[in-house]
Parts: sequence; C-alpha cells; structure tokens
Amino acid sequence: MSAPVLQLEDVSKRYGATLALDHVHFDLHAGEVHALMGENGAGKSTLMKILAGNIDADTGRILMDGAEVTVNGPADAARLGIAIIHQELNTVPAMTVAENLALGKEPRTRFGALDRARMVADAKEKLARINSTIDPNQPLGTLSVGMQQMVEIARAVSENAKVLVLDEPTAALSRSEAQQLYRLIADMRQRGVGMIYISHRMEEVWLLADRITVFRDGRYVGTGQTADLTEADVVRMMVGREIGALYSHGPRSAGAPVLQTHGLAGNGIGPVDLTVHAGEVVCLAGLIGSGRTELARLIFGADPRHSGRVTIRGKDTTPRDPVDAIHDGIGMVPEDRKGQGLFLDHAVSRNIAISSLAKLSTAGVIHQDAEKVAVLEQMAHLKLRASAIDLPARALSGGNQQKTALARWLLRDCDVLILDEPTRGVDIGAKREIYELIDALARAGTAILVISSDLPEAIGISDRLLVMREGRIVAELQSGDASEENVMLHATGSKLHTV
Repeated sequence: MSAPVLQLEDVSKRYGATLALDHVHFDLHAGEVHALMGENGAGKSTLMKILAGNIDADTGRILMDGAEVTVNGPADAARLGIAIIHQELNTVPAMTVAENLALGKEPRTRFGALDRARMVADAKEKLARINSTIDPNQPLGTLSVGMQQMVEIARAVSENAKVLVLDEPTAALSRSEAQQLYRLIADMRQRGVGMIYISHRMEEVWLLADRITVFRDGRYVGTGQTADLTEADVVRMMVGREIGALYSHGPRSAGAPVLQTHGLAGNGIGPVDLTVHAGEVVCLAGLIGSGRTELARLIFGADPRHSGRVTIRGKDTTPRDPVDAIHDGIGMVPEDRKGQGLFLDHAVSRNIAISSLAKLSTAGVIHQDAEKVAVLEQMAHLKLRASAIDLPARALSGGNQQKTALARWLLRDCDVLILDEPTRGVDIGAKREIYELIDALARAGTAILVISSDLPEAIGISDRLLVMREGRIVAELQSGDASEENVMLHATGSKLHTV
C-alpha cells in the first residue's frame, strides 16, 4: 500500500464522566475502503465528528498525507478534502433538490442575485455523476428517505474529496440504489479516493472493504484484512462475546385477529385488506416506494384515508389521527426516529412516559415518583443505563435512541405495535436485543406489524410476509417458505415469480 492519506493518532475525547474515545488510532490509504465497525456507543460517531471538525479531540492528532492538520470546523474539513455522508439526513426538506445541493455555495449573477438557472444546471451535473435522474426542482421533502440519501451522496461526491466518510450509507436505500452506490464506490476507488465505511451490514462490509477496524467501548480493538477475517471474528471483537443466530426463535402460535384493514386506501395506497393476529409478527416487504410506510401511516392515522376502515379485535376504530390510534391501542415506531419518533431535546424519561401520562397522573398532575419508577422499569427491560434517564434523547447513540422509542410503547402496553425499520442503523448486539423483544411481545399476545428493507431480517423474524408493490399487497408468504429471491420477484412484478 501507498503511504496513508489520513492518520488519526492517540485520539481521546471525554464527555464529563464518559470517556467516548480512549487513545484510539486509525489510518486510511488512497483508493482503499476501510470499514470501521463497532456497536452503538463504541466511539465511531465521535471519531467522525472530530474528523469533520464538529468537535475537538482532547488528545491526539490528525495527519493528511503525513502532515499534521487542524480541523476547526466543517469548512476546514472541506478545504482539506474530507467529506461526510451522514447516517441521519443532513438536508432541508422544504428546499428543492437543487437548493440543497447548492446550500452554502449558491451561484450568483454578476448583480449578486441567486442564479437559479445555473444552480439547477449544477444540480443536474452533480446528480449525473452518480447516475441519478432525480428532478432538481422537486422539493426534497417529497422524496423517499432513500432518494434524499442519494442527494446527500451526490453533494459529497461533487466536492471531489480525498477522504470520504460513508456512515451507514445504504440504511435507507433500495437494492437498486445500493447497487448504484457500490458502483460509485468502485469508481471512486479507481480515482484514488480513500473511503471510511461505517456499516452494521456484514455482507456489505465483506463486499466492499479492504480492511476492517473494530472499536469497542471507545477503545481500539484491532485491524485486519477483510480476507483474513470471518464474520464471527468481527462480532467477537465488537461485542466481546459470541452472538448466536440473529433470527432464531421458536414456533409461535397466532391467536384471534387483532388488527384488520378493510379496503383501506389513501395517499396512493390501496385498497388494502390485511390481518395481524394476536401473537403474530407480520412483515411488510417490498421495494422503497412500494407504499409500506404510507400504509403504516394510514393505519396509525398519520395520513388522511380516502376510504376503508380499520378494526381492532373486530371493533371499528378507524383513527382520524395518531391520538385516536394511540387511544385504541396502536403504537408506532416510525422509520425517522429523530424527526418523528422522539423529542430530541427532552429527557429520556419524558420520551418514554409521553404516551402514558394519563395513567401516571391525577387531575392533570403527573406523579413524578411513579413516572420515574415506570420509566426505569422499561429502561432496565431494554438494557438502557439508568444514568441516562435525565439525558436529552439526542445525546444517546442510535441504538439507544431506538430503544427509547420502543420503551415508549412498552410502557403504553399496546395491542398493536407497528415497527418501521426497527433496526436501521443499529449495531448487531442491539439488533439481537430488539429481535428478542419482538419475539417476547408476540408471545405475550401483541400483534406486531414490521416494515423492513433487510430481507434476511424480514424473513427471519416474521411469521408471514406481505409483499407490496405500487401501493397494494401482491403476495402473502409464510416466512418459512419465503426466500429473498421469491420476495424480490413479487416486489418487482417479475413474470417469473413463484408462490
């Protein structure tokens, strides 16, 4: 290998009593894909924030091409040739695609006015570099999460970075979009761009990465050539113990129907008829844009319906809004946990208790001691540290934010739980815990509807799969009889599919 294009040496960062990074090191060569792996809270995000100039390290140094550099902010990072594709969207939904791509570098006419024609032309050029046909004039917020992620990628690629950090870049992408990204990575590798790849998807890491470095609890564990490591090796390094089969669960017995939709339609969806029984896990599978999330939002009352109805245990409870849905025993953890699932600036305790305040109060006065006891019980159940109870939700790692969102509905004790991409951006240890929780809830009689773009996950944790295409359910498969190929054939409408 050539000399490293990037080196981070003896880097430490402390937040109060928490040592987020403990004298770690990392290096990256030109034209290399170097995977950085570890559980949520391992220190990966902290290291990337230091590299991006968002926070300062307490100790250590950063070298580019062998020379020590200072990264005092994102502008410094861009000047040095460092670009970051963030796990969470870093965009302005109310602006157009072109406006987002030009943000901070808007072209001007000679009179100082915004040059919109040039901005759109520049956006088309940036999108063309990743072979995207997204309309630059479309409001970003109207695109799917996956398409918004592609806009982020286009912006980062356009900066001609020497170092590109990809933080869970395919978490919200369809298979075709992910394949497009893989081709783009191969192209950037040929051009000598060094890439730090952060992902919890093992198959992705082995497909793309030359080397793997693992952090655990803020410490450097080790680095190895991908070809010399097995998935079991990396999991052991990440969690410090053996992890059994992720999706293993014993047989479950479905009870009476709990959630049913009858001709439900709206927002380009339907009509849809589905049933989820007590003690059953049903997964909505399909491509991004197939209508899975939109259907879940209709059931939860988050989007207006045009026709049809929703029943819970045979009773018509068609929700007009989420308040109705919650009252009728439906809980939902949305795909966008930060934008829709959590109150980021409020304490973990309030995020967990927010939907159960009626049973924790009298005449509108919250019993704070009872609230704390109830919240701590759910935190212990989900292995959230009790010391985090008063922290703002935004201070938690992605996996712990997801656990907080789940704890809200565990405390509410819902009859129906809708989980939209429940393990997106979550490490392998937390994934296993979430799968065990889903299994335990189902065995306790909860009817669970899951949306997952991870087909092995969708097949492995569910009892039935309902495949969606163009806003309708096009196939019902027993998970034991389903294969990834069969699901995809139904999802794409191939004439070759088999039932």
